[in-house]
Amino acid sequence: MNEYAFDHRAGYATMGLERLSTMSGLDYLQACVAEDLPAAPISEIVPLKLVEAEKGRVLWRTRPTPYLLNPMSGVHGGYYMTVLDSALACAVQSELPQGRAYTTLEMKVNLTRPCLADGTIYRLEGRAIKVGRRIGIAEGDIRDDAGQLYAHATTTCLIFDAESGP
Repeated sequence: MNEYAFDHRAGYATMGLERLSTMSGLDYLQACVAEDLPAAPISEIVPLKLVEAEKGRVLWRTRPTPYLLNPMSGVHGGYYMTVLDSALACAVQSELPQGRAYTTLEMKVNLTRPCLADGTIYRLEGRAIKVGRRIGIAEGDIRDDAGQLYAHATTTCLIFDAESGP
């Protein structure tokens, strides 16, 4: 499935809280989908591609590569946590107004089957459950294109003013 090239036209860079505070979370994410803004540097290390963003929901694509394997030839558990953190936290971000930012406070992941480093592209969906003034809660999962569940996760994010920090 080549429709999701994991190279990013706009490159890789951090935006910083100052720049992020000039747009809503959803506007920022939609600019990333359109590749008008650079992808986060983690996307250069762990193949991640944001492909959809709407209020309360984001969809990413990911393809684990052989350098993510553990000594037993399985995709390392830290990979699941890393990619799901992106999906769930961005679901929270999609509901934030201009000037607000977030950081992950807590996350729980249940692995249900092993992802393979065989070229399979997986879907990461993040869904906001509740986003308030100080706390955001989201859930999400990793599935293949047939809908098989590979992992499910929940997160709690701390929400704060971008100018003052957490």
